[in-house]
Amino acid sequence: MDDRIITTEELDTDIFEKSLRPLSLDEYIGQDEIKENLRIFIEAAKMREEPLDHVLLYGPPGLGKTTLAHIIANELGCNIKTASGPSLEKSGDLAAVLSTLEPGDVLFIDEIHRMPKYVEEILYPAMEDFELDIIIGADGKSRSIKIDLPPFTLVGATTRAGDLSGPLRDRFGIVSKLNYYKDTELQQIVKRTSRVLNMNISDDAALEIARRCRKTPRIANRLFKRVRDFALVEGTGEIDKEITLNSLQRLKVDEFGLDQIDIEYLEALIHKFNGGPVGVETISTAIGEETSTIEDVVEPFLLQEGFIRRTQRGRVATDKAYEHLKTNRQESLF
Repeated sequence: MDDRIITTEELDTDIFEKSLRPLSLDEYIGQDEIKENLRIFIEAAKMREEPLDHVLLYGPPGLGKTTLAHIIANELGCNIKTASGPSLEKSGDLAAVLSTLEPGDVLFIDEIHRMPKYVEEILYPAMEDFELDIIIGADGKSRSIKIDLPPFTLVGATTRAGDLSGPLRDRFGIVSKLNYYKDTELQQIVKRTSRVLNMNISDDAALEIARRCRKTPRIANRLFKRVRDFALVEGTGEIDKEITLNSLQRLKVDEFGLDQIDIEYLEALIHKFNGGPVGVETISTAIGEETSTIEDVVEPFLLQEGFIRRTQRGRVATDKAYEHLKTNRQESLF
């Protein structure tokens, strides 16, 4: 669903998030181990007056990979050029981007796993030797030419590191996995967002949003924005716990961060299919959602939080799911 508030995918309404992005490692909340390692790698590269090794950032969507890419460029004191894997359809598309780079620039490619294989191969000599090998002409008149590129740093981001080819992954000198955030870190992020947007929020209200945002900053900021609307129109103009609880109830986001689609999924699994096992395609048909939406958006969080299990025969509801829906487990007759 395009209007699903708690989806981790970036929505058109998330444009405001760009104004919330921290500009330095000191401002960035969470991912402490990655931050400290990057701080050392960046400082060492500056001391050697060399470009930073190529960086691969991977992990679930909404955790701050794009933000970290921009921070890397800021900390290096250089410009950043951005592209996305799906937009680089032809070799010429990538060559056009590479040819605009200045010495020391950062090239950020989001969803790098979705680049076509023949485009990906253009990256190999560019990453290793800062050379661009392109073929001009056609048929028997084609010829290969080499173009020297300035030293640059490629920052790749992906939600599916397993889909990256071995040769591409091996060319990244720095590989970092972003993990889900703790409630206390998300509370800090919500408080920071409230300061940036000049909207007061109490500590317990910020913690309530943090508990319901699926451990993801992008969703935390989105929920804050919606709660802010309720506070402005129906509240006192400040966000307290009462208006937050009321807002989240009306948004149908429960105490675990599950929304209406998650509940429909669990109810179908338990009531229509006796708790499973059942295939994802069958569940998809039962609740009227695309299979890809269920696999990429709904199930990862339900799996992580222990509401469902994946087996060879299909999806199975856990005791936690029955308890959450306040439903007794019906033993199978077979």
